[in-house]
Amino acid sequence: MRRYTSMLLLATISLASCSKDFIEKNNPNGTTVNDFFTSENSVLLAVNGAYSTLRGSNNIGENSGLYTDERSDDTGRDDAQSNAGEPFQFNDFSLLPSNTYLKSHWLSLYQTITQCNAITTYIDKVSFANPDTKAQYLAEAKFIRAMIYFHLVRKWGDVPLVTKTLNTTEEITANTYRQPQATVYAQIVADLKDALQSKLPDLQTGAGVGRASKAAINGLLGQVYLTMASTFQDNRADNLANAKTYLTAAYNMRPFGRLSEIPYADVFDVSKKTSNKEMIFQIVYKQGDITYGSSIAANNQALGETINSQKKALGVGGNVTHDLILDYEPNDPRKTFSVKFAANPQVQDWFITKYRDASDAAGVNGYGGNDTPIMRYADIILMLAEVNMLQGNEAEAITYLDMVRERAGMPLYTVAKSDPDYKAKYPTLKLAILHERRVELAFEHQRWFDLLRFFTTDELVAFFKAKSQANYGNAKLSNFSKKDRYFPIPFDEYKLNPEKMYQNPGY
Repeated sequence: MRRYTSMLLLATISLASCSKDFIEKNNPNGTTVNDFFTSENSVLLAVNGAYSTLRGSNNIGENSGLYTDERSDDTGRDDAQSNAGEPFQFNDFSLLPSNTYLKSHWLSLYQTITQCNAITTYIDKVSFANPDTKAQYLAEAKFIRAMIYFHLVRKWGDVPLVTKTLNTTEEITANTYRQPQATVYAQIVADLKDALQSKLPDLQTGAGVGRASKAAINGLLGQVYLTMASTFQDNRADNLANAKTYLTAAYNMRPFGRLSEIPYADVFDVSKKTSNKEMIFQIVYKQGDITYGSSIAANNQALGETINSQKKALGVGGNVTHDLILDYEPNDPRKTFSVKFAANPQVQDWFITKYRDASDAAGVNGYGGNDTPIMRYADIILMLAEVNMLQGNEAEAITYLDMVRERAGMPLYTVAKSDPDYKAKYPTLKLAILHERRVELAFEHQRWFDLLRFFTTDELVAFFKAKSQANYGNAKLSNFSKKDRYFPIPFDEYKLNPEKMYQNPGY
């Protein structure tokens, strides 16, 4: 049973590894969860630790695109030999249950859940001077837990669902089994609705940036209901109605008038990130800091280029498929800002420039200040276009779609669809919205989830099969099949209990 402890991290653990403060204040071999929660400050440290777990490349932080963007048609990698070809398997749709990156992702997500479970389990041990403070910390933990379970259920389908700290081998054994998606979604919704009852601010500002807010909770809940509408045919109408309600609530909390008031480039300008009105929830990184600085600008930069970072690039940077490049409309400024062609003879390809920090503060080591956008208002607006389209409210859907196109300086939808090329590529409003999400939110870890939401499994197979292999890279589109709707359960999890941790079909 010790393997369950190491993989799912559902047994008694120390919280020290999740936060710098924990490391400084607690011996990870000497403080158990039960002993840790002694004061309001200890709960705050635990909540901060939960946020901190999100940073990692194996979690949902800046360099976690392997599990989302590289699973989609936006990015990939052409070298099947690096790291024994394991990263290549994601984009090549040749993913094996024994893939160590897959296992690390599963483990990291459950680490975050374990951190949140510790807070919800032991918070009642602590006396609070103000009950609103307790409610806030509990809301933040439930928001994070819901967000991570949302990742898990979309990537793996049925997954183990645990919402409390487990202290014995017997408890671990009794709770380590895959539960139906509907049960997981019900818990996600319950956590988010509970979080909405707190007195969190509508939006975070100043030192609070990077923490949960009412807008973030509403936005996530709207996205959850929208995903449920495409996942389950039962209650589809109710799920769409709920999606619209919560997405509208998030939209109405915006601190600006029209989206066009915020230039697209400003959303990603590190010098303006503290005053960024469009961002709803992001993972915060600290410019110039060796521990908490961002590496995404430097990592994405191609050999011979200097646009992203002062750090000298040695490789091809953030690889972009030609399939995405061809999806940008002529004169779309989002293309100019998001990607660049590297002319170096060793590269001769497009790389990602959306995240830049070539400042002296980031320096030659590339310790950038880029935050990882998890949710922003253009995303909310395009989901409102999507839900209205699905409800048959095309005029309202187009209104929301045009908000994003107007900000980008692109022709409004009624004008664009009169263009033969646009009409041929996006013959329906549904495909037009999907296209807009792709070019607006490129490299923000949204594309794969959009494809899962917009298409049934059979439609998704047909969608990938219809693409040009020449525009996709070395990864083989012919590998894509129904099995690729979900990741395989990591082999170390499956083999311990093939009945309760049953493998996904096709693996």
